[in-house]
Amino acid sequence: MKLIIQIPCLNEEDQLPTTLGELPRHVPGFDTVEWLIIDDGSTDRTIDVARDRGVDHVIRLTNNKGLATAFQAGLDACLKLGADVIVNTDADNQYSADDIPALVAPIVRYEADMVVGDRNVMGIEHFSFTKKRLQRLGSWVLRRASDTTVPDATSGFRAYNREAALSLTVVSKFTYTLESLIQAGKSLVAVTDVPVGTNEMTRESRLFGSMSAYVRRNAAALFRIYAGYEPLFVFSVLAAVVFGAAVIAWLPFLVDWAVNGRRDGHVQSILLGGVLFMAAIQLFALGVIADLISAHRTVSQRTLERVRRLELQLGVEPSHYLPGPSARSERSRRDGSDAHVAGDGVARANGEPAEPARQPEPPTSGARSARG
Repeated sequence: MKLIIQIPCLNEEDQLPTTLGELPRHVPGFDTVEWLIIDDGSTDRTIDVARDRGVDHVIRLTNNKGLATAFQAGLDACLKLGADVIVNTDADNQYSADDIPALVAPIVRYEADMVVGDRNVMGIEHFSFTKKRLQRLGSWVLRRASDTTVPDATSGFRAYNREAALSLTVVSKFTYTLESLIQAGKSLVAVTDVPVGTNEMTRESRLFGSMSAYVRRNAAALFRIYAGYEPLFVFSVLAAVVFGAAVIAWLPFLVDWAVNGRRDGHVQSILLGGVLFMAAIQLFALGVIADLISAHRTVSQRTLERVRRLELQLGVEPSHYLPGPSARSERSRRDGSDAHVAGDGVARANGEPAEPARQPEPPTSGARSARG
């Protein structure tokens, strides 16, 4: 079995040596462990540093496309490079590489398709009190949205087997952690978690400038992703809220009619209630339409999965691929072997004898006398 550890990178020449220095080359249950970095448009020496540290594969995106796009590009490349299991970790060395064997163990034992590393957020010293509470609240909301039991839903330290990676399609431009977990839960992928350790913080996060910006972007992304998978429920709830507001707007008229028998007046309340009632009907209709579109999204996702399988069968190379030193030497050796085989085939086709195998030379007299 082959394990590939992928690392999305953006200007990480200072952090990458430490991160790569702690990655394992041998993990129980795997014959081969390789490293892959996704360079998301870095302007420093990230690629040179990675090659100097022995990275096997490099995916170089032409410009900065965002963490989610880099993550998806890495998954696609790992699959085409023959990975049976893929581990994703961060370039800033946030997660302890010593826990990679524990992270992949449930997959090796065929107990899970996807494993999320639980950082025990409440015990991380460099997280502020507010960040801990927000992380805990966000994980609770995401567990409800994804129908999973993962306690640390925003952890990027994850492992995927081949089938889980083939079925995963991330379209969000902000982060992959939310969408991939919701998609896995809705697709009935076997998801579990294991406790993992963390290292000291080496730099601030680049995903957001402040805690409020992080909350706003995550909340908007979570709503959009969940609405994409459960549109009828989301729009039905919104329609119910607006319909409730319509009933409240009608209350003055209804109470006056029921108590005093008057049906004149309260024109403003009747008009407001009517507008809100029509809005509620439209929201529910939008939910029905969105639910039908969601069914087509599921079909499109399955079609994309089959296309990926065909690409793997045809041996299509990864996009934006730059082989590392070890991968280049292996490719040269393989190409040389293929050329030798092809040459023999051409010689036979032309009626020429193939190059005979070299026979061992007879020992010299000096060698015979020495053995004697």
